[in-house]
Amino acid sequence: MFERYYRELLGFLSRKVSDRSVAADMTQESYARVYAAQASGSTIGDPRALLYQTARNLVIDHQRHGEVRAGVELPPAQVEPVEAHASRNCEPETALASRQGVSALVSVIDNLPPRCREAFMLNRFEGLTYAQVGAHMGISVKMVEQHIKHALDACERCRARSAGEDAAGPHAPRKKLNRSRHE
Repeated sequence: MFERYYRELLGFLSRKVSDRSVAADMTQESYARVYAAQASGSTIGDPRALLYQTARNLVIDHQRHGEVRAGVELPPAQVEPVEAHASRNCEPETALASRQGVSALVSVIDNLPPRCREAFMLNRFEGLTYAQVGAHMGISVKMVEQHIKHALDACERCRARSAGEDAAGPHAPRKKLNRSRHE
């Protein structure tokens, strides 16, 4: 079978893929698959038809892989390394400042009065609404609002200090914080 159809199949595949070495590889793969089918005990009525069907399937696979590679690989002119610019967040100074800012906020939260800290943690970290926090702590929603306001004011003062802004006490004008967990 090899000698009988090899040149014919190679010519067929060469026309389909336009590369003689790829066509030769596909021809060998087609034969290998047909021989594997025979070795597994499958009865092959028309070996030539099976060879050509296997070759067509290999051509389709080759074209699909080519489309995927074309979408992923860079054209040869763009293969040169491009200087990558990292985000400012990757710089050591920024990372250190961020770490210090987080540590300062954790310290502020740790130093809140216990009931205020509990209300804040339940609302902001556990996701409970003001009503749920109040029910959990046995206090009114109005008291929860006051605790959360006190905690947010403390966090805002800490943020302002970290940013080098004027943090002139609790009555200073400040940026409005997200109070969306009220309901």
